[in-house]
Amino acid sequence: MAPTTRYSLVSLPVRIFDDEPLSELTSTIGQDNGDILEFSIPSFKIGTLDALVQHADDLTKLNAICEAVVSKVADSLAGILDGDEDKISQQKMVNDKPTDSYICSFQWNKVRYRAEKPLGELIENLQKDIQNIDNDVKAKFNQYNAVKTNLSALQRKQTGNLATKSLTPIVQPDVLIQDSEYLETHLIVVPLSARKDFLRSYETIAEMVVPRSALQIAQDDEFILFAVTTFKKTSADFLHKCREHKWTPRQYKYVEGGKEEEQRELERMVREEKKVWGEALHMGRSGWSESVMVWAHVLTLRVFVETVLRYGLPLEFVCALVKTIPKQAKKVKTALDKAYSYLGGNAFGRDKRGRFTKDDASLASEMAAAGYSAGDANEYTAYVYYEFEFP
Repeated sequence: MAPTTRYSLVSLPVRIFDDEPLSELTSTIGQDNGDILEFSIPSFKIGTLDALVQHADDLTKLNAICEAVVSKVADSLAGILDGDEDKISQQKMVNDKPTDSYICSFQWNKVRYRAEKPLGELIENLQKDIQNIDNDVKAKFNQYNAVKTNLSALQRKQTGNLATKSLTPIVQPDVLIQDSEYLETHLIVVPLSARKDFLRSYETIAEMVVPRSALQIAQDDEFILFAVTTFKKTSADFLHKCREHKWTPRQYKYVEGGKEEEQRELERMVREEKKVWGEALHMGRSGWSESVMVWAHVLTLRVFVETVLRYGLPLEFVCALVKTIPKQAKKVKTALDKAYSYLGGNAFGRDKRGRFTKDDASLASEMAAAGYSAGDANEYTAYVYYEFEFP
């Protein structure tokens, strides 16, 4: 099994580089620790400082939702494909590309999410999209699981033991007393080991059991099915005593054509399961593509918003995608910390997250005064940095 790919998005101000930024980043991280790729981010509307801080918090929450939805879709695909890694990977395409290719060549979808729209509107649209994806995938896989459960129940009736399987193909109508005013036939499942005990005692465990009425109808590796006749007025007592002896009464009523109808229902359910399986697979494939796409756009907005909050205006930055594996990810982060920790500085007016807190001036003047601001809502770093991976 190939190692999991770990991605990192890193945003840094252009002014700190003496050479071409991606080349410097490659040197800083080390070629053996990961691949450095340019990650394109459009120019969005910046808005006010207060709004940006709120957007950053909203995007943190939305990022967690996206990650959870992507994980749920992956679990759904794994379930429907019985954990076959090759088949699962074939379904994990984004816009007809392998997921890695989509992320490594990411381009903002300007038709679906117009960059000139306010950030709040873009965030709201992305939130609606990920919720719709989650709802659609959940509904279809719930439907599939219900159909699969019904089919399994029908199949168990065909293939189980005599204590659980359908008696329709086993019991012939001539062994049953039907339409009698006084008598009725009971079907009793008895363990093989209790056969002698049953035949010796069934006539006397209750009153008004017809003598020598026990008729063996079927036998499997575990049980024997007997038909026993009693008077209706003592049937309840007879059945109760059977249960006390660990003999299992089976409820059964002969229906003309029941055997054929049961077979038709099984065949119908097999067709239904196959049809809904295909629909669920299509939905899982679509859900993966859509949820990964939404997540990539949310990550892009996170980088943009945090870059503005941290580095200020004028907005001149470079964003890179670092592609590595979990084993090397720590080395990548350590190298970045060593090279760029000075960007944290000691600027005044920061909260515990590293964000600038003054709100009585314009965004441009505040950013110019503070130099940089903000940080990750969970863990402050001296530069914009987000790690993520796909299940």
